[in-house]
Amino acid sequence: MPEQLKFTVPEQYDGVCAKRFLKEYCTLSTRMITSLKREKEGILLNGKILRTIDPVFEGQQVIVNLPDEASLYIAPVEGRLDIVYEDSFLLIVNKPPYVAVHPVKQYQTDTIANYVMAYSQKRGERYVFRALNRLDRNTSGLVMIAKDRFTVNKLKNRVHKTYCAFVHGEVKEGGTVCAPIGLREDSKIVRHVLESGGPAITHYEVVNSSKEISFVKLWLETGKTHQIRCHMAYLNHPLLGDDLYGGSRELIQRHALHCEKMEFCHPVTGEAIEVKAEMPDDFRELRV
Repeated sequence: MPEQLKFTVPEQYDGVCAKRFLKEYCTLSTRMITSLKREKEGILLNGKILRTIDPVFEGQQVIVNLPDEASLYIAPVEGRLDIVYEDSFLLIVNKPPYVAVHPVKQYQTDTIANYVMAYSQKRGERYVFRALNRLDRNTSGLVMIAKDRFTVNKLKNRVHKTYCAFVHGEVKEGGTVCAPIGLREDSKIVRHVLESGGPAITHYEVVNSSKEISFVKLWLETGKTHQIRCHMAYLNHPLLGDDLYGGSRELIQRHALHCEKMEFCHPVTGEAIEVKAEMPDDFRELRV
């Protein structure tokens, strides 16, 4: 993780108290600011300790020294990582299908988290594994890992993700599904549209379609578990391979869902960034 974050006070924050500057301009949470105050040199102004009640002035440099962190609860395991973007703050990988993001009861070691811990140790980095998005084991595509808490706070709910999927039947035009989702009473896993469920909104557009199969792109306003799978089944267009929601595994052995693109502003520089993930082999074999 980066040892320091550096900010130059802009004109609009000339003369304001440090706490307001840190929260509004640096987007540090109250909890993080409180934690930094406990550090010996957590927050510095021009090389000297900065109290949160002190004023800051245009052109001054504020340095935030992030506390060191270690991820001791995830075992480092050598594994292949398809890295599509990395800097001092972020790591974005293209996850293959059939690999879990986090260790769970069934998969303790062969996960993206294990591979990232081994990779980071080799590079001499120490950070907690924090995935900003979670993909099902069988879903492929982009997973974003933040290397520090600042980046988590800065990018949480601010990353626009585009998914692509193959679904059953002919989807004639794009649209929006606005239908609440909840657990089915007879299952601990399966979701369905439920009036008392949590709000869920999915947008989709058609790329190619035939009477049997359609290739669609989707993006979400909410992030409910199985949201795309549930909403497409609700439209009577379940994902290919998704037998949990009514799809057939005749053409593909897992649900045909891939996170192909992420768009976001860099947490420190503000630069607009777009990253894409190549489609996996089983997607390339499908034809509309």
